[in-house]
Amino acid sequence: MAAVGLLAGAWLLPRSCRTRAPFVAGSLRPLTSQGARRVQLISVSESCPAAAAAVSLQARRAVHRDPPLCAGHNKWSKVKNVKGPRDAVRSQVFMKLVMMIRVAVREGGSNPEFNAQLASLVEQCRSKSMPKATIEAAIKGGEKQKGGTSNTYEARGPGGSMLLIEVLTDNNTRTHQQLKHLIQKHGGTMGDGARHCFVRKGVVVTAGEGVSAERALELAIEAGAEDVRDAEDEDEKPLLQFICEPSSLRGVRSALESLGLATQSAALEFVSCNHAVLPLEQLEAASQLLDSLNEHPDVVRVWDNIQAQD
Repeated sequence: MAAVGLLAGAWLLPRSCRTRAPFVAGSLRPLTSQGARRVQLISVSESCPAAAAAVSLQARRAVHRDPPLCAGHNKWSKVKNVKGPRDAVRSQVFMKLVMMIRVAVREGGSNPEFNAQLASLVEQCRSKSMPKATIEAAIKGGEKQKGGTSNTYEARGPGGSMLLIEVLTDNNTRTHQQLKHLIQKHGGTMGDGARHCFVRKGVVVTAGEGVSAERALELAIEAGAEDVRDAEDEDEKPLLQFICEPSSLRGVRSALESLGLATQSAALEFVSCNHAVLPLEQLEAASQLLDSLNEHPDVVRVWDNIQAQD
């Protein structure tokens, strides 16, 4: 069966040629976190004469989205995004954004006009009402921070889940040992093998309130994105995450803005391409592990490939 991954336009085919392909899911944690939902693809029989008429649709890219509240990742999002005291949550978000700004400055310079990653992070900080003085101090801190390195560690969590852990540290040995101990304490192991479960993608985040599933698909197609997913911010407000190739990040962002969407961020992220499906007990263990990792002062952010069992 050859899949035409466009729901928009699938009505052009006769019902006799439509079947449901197996569920295909993706993972992205929104800064979040990450409650991604994706729709099933429409499969078209190669032997169906009407399929030929739909070939031109493939040029519009395979864009898909989950039906509301049914994907395992939505359940996982609800488990791992349990909110603590609001001030504590906001403080942790600010701390991680400051760390990401320092990494961006080290990698691309302190001028947002020439550093797209930094510009995106500054926008995120402003959208979360971070004081201007804090943003400027973070940028200066990145300029002055001569020592230390940015690294990404690989780990295996509960139930065979895979984790990528980005850190900023002035002592790799110390940080590695501390994280190794922390992961083992929660039933995981530090080691290679996780990276093959993720791909590097461009991710453009916009507000999702009031945008229907059909409209989100239309926007993704028009902007040249290859996927669109639902998520929530730390205040539980709906977001849309438009996924694209890294080289298309700026173009997709510009296109979405021209279509009337206010972007909150646009950055390169690790997107899960191979899931670990966990039952509730293991989800809770994984949530505790991720909380502990994110509380470590050297950890910038953590990506996972976890999906909740239906």
